[in-house]
Amino acid sequence: MPEKITVTPEEIASFHLMWDNFPGVARLIGRDHIIIAANLKAISKGYEPGLCCATLPSPVNHRGCLAMQSLREGKGMTDNPTGDSIRGWLPVSGRDDVYVHFSLAVPEAGFKR
Repeated sequence: MPEKITVTPEEIASFHLMWDNFPGVARLIGRDHIIIAANLKAISKGYEPGLCCATLPSPVNHRGCLAMQSLREGKGMTDNPTGDSIRGWLPVSGRDDVYVHFSLAVPEAGFKR
């Protein structure tokens, strides 16, 4: 049985400090694909801590996932598989088993701030 990935309360607090007001979905995820923490937008869409991210909303959405490559290489990565949103994977500094995964809808041309 694989070892359970643990994080400190400080790491979870840091995640929430940085990502709770992000306008997209953001999750702190372990190498085992279990969601450790989620921002407010992610929770509103059903991405709850303890769930396997690779099954939400369906496994099809995870084609081309760069999480393991991002952890292996120790650098952030992004893609835009559908043209209407950006997905990103950011390894947590000092860890080789935890990353932040985010997605953000691409605004339509001519949007106003």
